[in-house]
Amino acid sequence: MGRLGSGMRRGVGALALIALAACTAVYQNHGYVPRDEELAKIVVGESTRETVARAVGRPSSTGLLTGAAWYYVGSRFRHYGAKAPQEVDREVLAISFDEGGTVENVERFGLENGQAVVLSRRVTDSNIKGLSFLRQLLGNIGNISAGQVIGDN
Repeated sequence: MGRLGSGMRRGVGALALIALAACTAVYQNHGYVPRDEELAKIVVGESTRETVARAVGRPSSTGLLTGAAWYYVGSRFRHYGAKAPQEVDREVLAISFDEGGTVENVERFGLENGQAVVLSRRVTDSNIKGLSFLRQLLGNIGNISAGQVIGDN
């Protein structure tokens, strides 16, 4: 009976450890946003699309109408047990170009209480372009249903 009892205790202990491990949050990063060290190579008013591409790489998306801006988007998702993944952080870097292809603005946006917030900005002109697209990118947090995340239609 002693051997059977100790084996049961070990089995229950192993199951408890497995259950605890299943409840641990797992984080995944999606997308790419250049670091500040990489952005330091970009000079507003002087750098061109080609120098930006060499310094930080090409973006995953560009401006919708004219292609006058490049957007780098990075998100962090938390996977917790059997629950649907939850986006916990999103950052957008917008690099705007003028008609000649020279960098006009470099802006970094984040989220605070579900609202787009400017984290840093290097601007040559007070006219900020492309904000509505950024609000669309950042404003969709929480608007994804569980069926869309899992792949059901």
